Amino acid sequence: MIDPSQGIDRKADVLVRDGRIAAIGENLSANGAERLDASGRVVAPGFIDLHCHLREPGKEYAETIESGGKAAAAGGFTSVLAMPNTRPVNDNAAVTHFIIETARQQSPVNVFPVGAISENSKGERMAPIAEMREAGIAAISDDGMPVMNSNLMRQAMSYAAGLGLVLIDHCEDLNLSAGGQMHEGFTAVRYGLGGISAASEDVMVGRNILLAARTGARFHVAHLSTAGSLEMVREAKRRGLPVSCEVTPHHFTLIDEDIKDYDTNYKMKPPLRSREDRDALLKGIADGTVDAIATDHAPHAGSEKMQEFDLAPFGIIGFETALGLALDRLVHAGLIQLTRLVELFSSNPARIIGLDRGTLKTGAVADITIFDPERRWTYDVNQSASRSRNTPFHGASFRGGPVATIVAGRIVWQLEQRAAGNATSQLSVRSSPPDRVI
Repeated sequence: MIDPSQGIDRKADVLVRDGRIAAIGENLSANGAERLDASGRVVAPGFIDLHCHLREPGKEYAETIESGGKAAAAGGFTSVLAMPNTRPVNDNAAVTHFIIETARQQSPVNVFPVGAISENSKGERMAPIAEMREAGIAAISDDGMPVMNSNLMRQAMSYAAGLGLVLIDHCEDLNLSAGGQMHEGFTAVRYGLGGISAASEDVMVGRNILLAARTGARFHVAHLSTAGSLEMVREAKRRGLPVSCEVTPHHFTLIDEDIKDYDTNYKMKPPLRSREDRDALLKGIADGTVDAIATDHAPHAGSEKMQEFDLAPFGIIGFETALGLALDRLVHAGLIQLTRLVELFSSNPARIIGLDRGTLKTGAVADITIFDPERRWTYDVNQSASRSRNTPFHGASFRGGPVATIVAGRIVWQLEQRAAGNATSQLSVRSSPPDRVI
């Protein structure tokens, strides 16, 4: 059992009763309780994804709250933060209510909506943030459409600070990145495509840190991808500013040189960066500067992705490969320990947003991720629970992955082994959770 929120890293049993953690100890028992054998595996607080796109309402052909929730569960996530770039944009209480109610009825995992900063995410007028806060948003962001107006961003930060909300920003200067399709470098020149400079991210991270210092707002950098941005976050933390950041598995594993044959499954924003940027992210993960790993799960239909590189949309799916990539490339590579990995996926995301999750303390909601650090498996995107297939990791082999996902005491996803030894996934949502000893 690993729980960074309590400093626990030891063998133990967990008793779940009425959807909450009832006890932690050795050789626990309870009359009539189901037993789930997790021998040789890690029991951790439920993983929280700070950054995903569920597309509903508006683009249900690419993903729905239900299908995205199932894919998240299969990846070991018990909670996800859904970005507001839906159609219509989640810029009002009505859309927020719709997402929350749909998730309550259809998603096996917790879905926390993120409200837009500005009306229709156009960066012109501030959205009714207080109304959305009352309706249930967990944070604010104009993700995908960064706020270029510095005065509006300052107002939004002041408002967020007063409401106790964290502001998440996709940091990109749209003037510097205009026309860009991949990282500005040799690979972009070789392919004859427009480049997106690291400076387009760096200048906005710098601006937002300055505004956060002036307003006292909690500022979170979404999908940080450059060495320069990371160094600015590191310095902001040295100064005691309420600044945090996340990185994605594709940014700490791949670089622009990995893009082959105009394959649009490698097209995302921020783009895959240079080797130097990737190495800086790995160092930031190891030294504690990086706070969280987030997927930026961005599903697109095949008809959208199967276009010329400069016409295809940015983004890849990422729920089901995130843990495998992190275990394979971070833990087994000797960069971090398992406790740090669990912190990046659970307790830190909960702390950043202020969620009552990410812990296995007695009395806490029983959101639990169970994973096997040694499980050998190959990712087949055609078996994905997502409605989309846009990933560069199809066919990749991993060492380590999820085996069970438990939400409020209910097993919502569990890896099963057939007689032939082939791994399959099963999804089940119980109407009422039984008592369970793990």
